[in-house]
Amino acid sequence: MKKASFEENIEELEKIVTELEKGELNLEDSMKKFEDGITISKNCNKILEEAEKKITILINQDGKMEEEDFKV
Repeated sequence: MKKASFEENIEELEKIVTELEKGELNLEDSMKKFEDGITISKNCNKILEEAEKKITILINQDGKMEEEDFKV
């Protein structure tokens, strides 16, 4: 099974939020959706952290472009 992309995760998270906001689910189903949302949120956070590690910036040094790791 392929890993969901960041965008797919966000889309699924938005669906869960919409369902929870409607208030039509019973408590058990609401708790399950909430837990699913937390898991998806953690996956999104992990994807963002991995992307952040890969980001590099270009530095202009005396007309010469150099690549440097992005530091937070």
